Amino acid sequence: MDDSFIRNRISELRIQKNVSERSMSIDLGHSPSYIHSIVSGKALPSMTEFLYICEYFKISPKNFFDDGTSNPPLIQAVVNDLKTLTENQIVNIHEIIKGLKK
Repeated sequence: MDDSFIRNRISELRIQKNVSERSMSIDLGHSPSYIHSIVSGKALPSMTEFLYICEYFKISPKNFFDDGTSNPPLIQAVVNDLKTLTENQIVNIHEIIKGLKK
């Protein structure tokens, strides 16, 4: 992974969230061009800002770097919901998932 992965991933997640670069920049408390400067390769976020970006997308840093997951916010939401279920309910959901994969 390199700088381009970070830029592309931010763009991908931003588009999935259906938010403009400008709106995302302002939501994060920066100038309107902040995200554009990242995705265009002019800058990279600091570690602190990277964590805020992950929080903005409601994903963990691990999910951010998991390039095998096309929609990490949805996966994270499902995992969070699963954590509220009983073990029996989770087993039932797992059986449904296995059936869908066939």
